[in-house]
Amino acid sequence: MQSVRLKSRQWLEDTQGNIIIGEGRQRIFELVEQTGSINQAAKLMKMSYRGVWGKIKATEEHLKKKVVLTERRHGSRLTEDGKKLLMNYTRLKKDCQKEDEKIFNKIFNRQGNHAYPVDTGRRFGV
Repeated sequence: MQSVRLKSRQWLEDTQGNIIIGEGRQRIFELVEQTGSINQAAKLMKMSYRGVWGKIKATEEHLKKKVVLTERRHGSRLTEDGKKLLMNYTRLKKDCQKEDEKIFNKIFNRQGNHAYPVDTGRRFGV
């Protein structure tokens, strides 16, 4: 069997299935913080300004907190709540990936760089 690896994604959503934060919004928040601009973040993500703004607003409305502060003279940046959300989500993803890897290794008895199902030598119906 070829080498196999586990891929998983995590996102937070409300009880109606509306996304609060996932990989896309994580990237939006990171780019707003890095560039100081929602417009620049949108361009880098190849999205419309309106699309990025809508995702920011949806997160803010759900949390009932501002996550991005926009000022004409100073551009845009994450609020303390926005920084905390980004930090906690990033930590959640990292911790989930570590645990997922442990579970994957346990189930598939992974050794070295190769993953394969555990073969007990027993065959069904024999």
